[in-house]
Amino acid sequence: MIIDCHAHIFAHWIGACGHPTREVHKRYLQRVVTRTVAPTFRLRDGARADTKALFRVGDEGWTGLADVDFRVGRFGQLEFTHEGEDYGVQYMPVGMQEQVAPPELMLAQMMNAGVDHCILQAGGGYGAMTDMNAFAGRQYPERITGLMHVDEAMAGTPAELAKVDHAVDALGLRGLYFGVDAMSRHGFPWPLDAEEMAPFWDKLARRDIVLCFEISSGPTYDVAGYMGNLTAFGRVLARHPSLRVHMAMSPPVAFFARNGRYQFPDEALAVWRHEPMVLEVMFPITYGGIWDYPYPEAQTLIEDMKNQLGAHRLMWGSDMPNVERFCTYKQSLDYVRRYCPFLTAREKDLILGDTCAAFYGIGRPGA
Repeated sequence: MIIDCHAHIFAHWIGACGHPTREVHKRYLQRVVTRTVAPTFRLRDGARADTKALFRVGDEGWTGLADVDFRVGRFGQLEFTHEGEDYGVQYMPVGMQEQVAPPELMLAQMMNAGVDHCILQAGGGYGAMTDMNAFAGRQYPERITGLMHVDEAMAGTPAELAKVDHAVDALGLRGLYFGVDAMSRHGFPWPLDAEEMAPFWDKLARRDIVLCFEISSGPTYDVAGYMGNLTAFGRVLARHPSLRVHMAMSPPVAFFARNGRYQFPDEALAVWRHEPMVLEVMFPITYGGIWDYPYPEAQTLIEDMKNQLGAHRLMWGSDMPNVERFCTYKQSLDYVRRYCPFLTAREKDLILGDTCAAFYGIGRPGA
């Protein structure tokens, strides 16, 4: 069985997409692309540009987002206007004529690539995805497992905790996505191990909810910021050793592989070796615009992850449909499936699906 542990569906981005208002959704989207690797262009002539105009350096909360008429465009682009010029961020594939991705699009992609099942993650930029992900999972239980959304910085409040209970008890979801960078909505008000967050971690552990955790280096956006968040999360895990954690995205190459090989500090390895924890193997979404298929640079890093963390801890993910701004869905799988000669057949089976199936209980009766 091949399982994609990192995929997305979403309603048309022109709307609120489950958030209280369209404006809230647009703010999520604008914040997501302030530091994106997606290419940015000046629309009148295609000249390469950047997204620095989207925010004020030094104010990393939503209060620092600039007024640039940020809007949802067509053909995979998010648009903004700065000093009279229109710009587009190619965040989604060019072939996405409208910014919408129903479950059936993901299923068609999976059929074409030979993928059996996918995990739907739930970052706020896609929308408040709890209901839509749950609906997709009920429609296609053999093919889709959905995660719930939470307002991350406020996750320990009674209102957010009630949403978690509703997602589990009424909607049948058994996993939750938490993106550290989304704490910018409230200005990164406290660290992950703060007292304000304790009820949330307690809830996840007590109810045995799988945590899909995407770490960030914010608000400082440097190695110190990343390690500060990671070690704070390590203290959370020390209090809740039974917490099951799926670490979204591969470890950042810019911080830990500046010479082309992963060199992890002991403090990071101590967290990543938590039991039970799994980490994503997913490189084309971040480096597919720099490296060429079949990404030998990424294959080297996968070998490093295997040697330092163990193949049994690794799960393949794509970040569909975003990844097709750089390569096809099939290529995002085949650089592992058809290459990586250092992996045995059994290790490939683990990375490409068996570990994810066991971790999320996919295929188990009553799962």
